[in-house]
Amino acid sequence: MGVGRFVYTPILPLMHAGAGLSAGAGANLATANYIGYLLGALVGILAPAVVRSRALLRISLVVLTGTLAAMPATHDTAVWFALRLPAGVASALIFVIAVSSLLSHLREYPAHLPGWAFGGVGAGIALSGLLVLLLRPVADWRAAWWASAALAAVLAVASWNLRPEAPPTTTQAPQAPQAIQAAQATEATAVTAATVDDSRGPRTHRWFTALFASYTLEGIGYIIAGTFLVAAIEQSSPGPLGGGAWVLVGLAAVPSSALWARLGRRWSRPDLLLAALVVQAVGIALPALIGGAPAALVSAVLFGATFIGVSTLALATGAHLEFPRSVALLTAGYSVGQILGPLAVAPLLHHGYQQALVLAASVVLVAAVAAAVLRIGFPHHMVVVRATAPVRQPAPTESAADAGSHR
Repeated sequence: MGVGRFVYTPILPLMHAGAGLSAGAGANLATANYIGYLLGALVGILAPAVVRSRALLRISLVVLTGTLAAMPATHDTAVWFALRLPAGVASALIFVIAVSSLLSHLREYPAHLPGWAFGGVGAGIALSGLLVLLLRPVADWRAAWWASAALAAVLAVASWNLRPEAPPTTTQAPQAPQAIQAAQATEATAVTAATVDDSRGPRTHRWFTALFASYTLEGIGYIIAGTFLVAAIEQSSPGPLGGGAWVLVGLAAVPSSALWARLGRRWSRPDLLLAALVVQAVGIALPALIGGAPAALVSAVLFGATFIGVSTLALATGAHLEFPRSVALLTAGYSVGQILGPLAVAPLLHHGYQQALVLAASVVLVAAVAAAVLRIGFPHHMVVVRATAPVRQPAPTESAADAGSHR
């Protein structure tokens, strides 16, 4: 999924130069992929049984690989749009099934272990970025798409026998620690957590509203940088710097989910969410405001280290608040934000990518403001009311060992 969804970012400058793709059309192609991703996530929410389908996993692997291989076959923007849309659907389904499998088979293990598995997204970003970087001196945009398809095919073979989540053997709702662990994973856990018992605990509407606003705004800001960061860097520093920065984004993302999960044992999640958003905003703004190689490389590390971590923290916070169907609602807002992001900056791209990055950083800063509001009076010691025995959420000052026992 890291290859199929994100390889478009380092290939985009090559398509501008060699395929005649305009900046506006590039934004539209990105939007097509994000619409597809939202559709795939909605399939999982509305039909939770899909997360247990090995056949659907394999079909999605083939579709994603096939759409990558088909991109060089045409110069027609409409056909490219038609290819990136199902690629987004397949990406979402692959991720949803993989997340479900991880949380099902690793539920008895520490929460950071699935976090390392989610680092596969970062590894896919790094591998595809490195592949495009190596091909640039000797090949064009077509070869980059074909090579990425070959890489995806290799990874699909390795993924072919992944065991999906086993069918449920009881109708009892999941225990709270499992739901919280699921929410800590990443955005795609919406599917696995959507059926959690909707029992209402304390009134948490105002905190959830602030969280929802923050996470939706993050979807807008993050995806602008995630789509145009390489093109923006290469616009001011032609050469391999943009591709190298994208490799750094992937490498920084590999340990990020596990790292933020560990930090969540010692510090309040709203505090960490605020910190991650501020750090990400700085990272997004650096190439636009300063420029040059050092700023580009620092930007890549800061962005890669936070975009998965923000999802981890936001979804864990939603689960802590016990707002009904919180993970599904947060994921929907985040996905809509991803669709709106490229559309919002499309008019600015006629003047280059710098203004788009400044706007993205500003939106993420507003998301940080909403996270700051979330911190006010946040119910860290909230008692969750369920049909089962009450479970008190760990306070941020509890020891790591105690916190781990609640997960």
